[in-house]
Amino acid sequence: MMLKSRLFEEGIGKLWYDGLISGEMHLGTGEEAINAGVVSQLQDGDSMALDHRGTGPLIIRGVDPIQILREVLGHPEGLCGGLGGHMHLFSRQHLSASSGIVGAAGPTAAGFALAAKYLRPGAVTIAFFGEGAMNQGMLLESMNLASVWKLPILFICKDDTWSISTESASMTGGDLKGRASGLGLRVLEVDGWDILAVWEAAKTAIQDARSGIGPTFIHAHCIHLEGHFLGYQMKKIVRSPLKEMHDLAGPLTKSFFKSGGARFSERMNGLRMVLSAVTANLRDSRVHSTRDPILLTRKDLESDYQRLEKLEFDIENEVSQHLETVLTGDVG
Repeated sequence: MMLKSRLFEEGIGKLWYDGLISGEMHLGTGEEAINAGVVSQLQDGDSMALDHRGTGPLIIRGVDPIQILREVLGHPEGLCGGLGGHMHLFSRQHLSASSGIVGAAGPTAAGFALAAKYLRPGAVTIAFFGEGAMNQGMLLESMNLASVWKLPILFICKDDTWSISTESASMTGGDLKGRASGLGLRVLEVDGWDILAVWEAAKTAIQDARSGIGPTFIHAHCIHLEGHFLGYQMKKIVRSPLKEMHDLAGPLTKSFFKSGGARFSERMNGLRMVLSAVTANLRDSRVHSTRDPILLTRKDLESDYQRLEKLEFDIENEVSQHLETVLTGDVG
């Protein structure tokens, strides 16, 4: 499931770089252990409230990959008629909805869970969102409501320490686990690149939700291997510092010494902010493959190398066929 999700999203990334997908593209590469560890435990009747990185969970849930590909390409036969794009993917059959609005997974999950409580007792809802969404009122209000009404929800915070291009610690006060606990939710913390740790945490939370105990907040630390979106400038600087800084140095230097405009001290402060952002990204753990959940999981499976090799071969062929089918228009 993790490998299929990774290769599928890498295929979407290639389509984007080739100019076949318009607009921004937010991949969930790096979140595979979180997605697989949680979504793979869902049953019929369970629901998903997703953020703008919903492709991976939908693939793992069993949504038709051809329809997802057509959707991100804007095809009228896409999952949502080609009108939603990659940030607004919906599947009524799978009770799944995603949104590009930060924090929207909270109210969506509350609605799903409230309906489940009356119509499908024992069903659960999962809500995926980033740590930046914890500063959105509607998400916190949804957590409060879920706690008061004991709604069967797993609130899963995917914390990569970055809110777009801002370090989350510089814009978020207090402790996220403390916020959730203060609203009455049970709190679990996991390494989001460790599939077994995520599996066990989700298993406990799902059992509690199904039994009527109420909601759980799972704080899952993770990485976004491509930064906030494809083409993320800071990520490009990390990977090719000489090439990318050359394109930035000229305009920065020119504006710094240009007559008129802001005072010298204000320009210095602006330059410090730019250099600080670049330095922070150079220290970013996302540049190290040791925290890639796919590679970490693969190491655990190498003892059965023949089976691993066949699995990888089959998945690569499957994803390649999906991409070929969509690009060639072959629906046979």
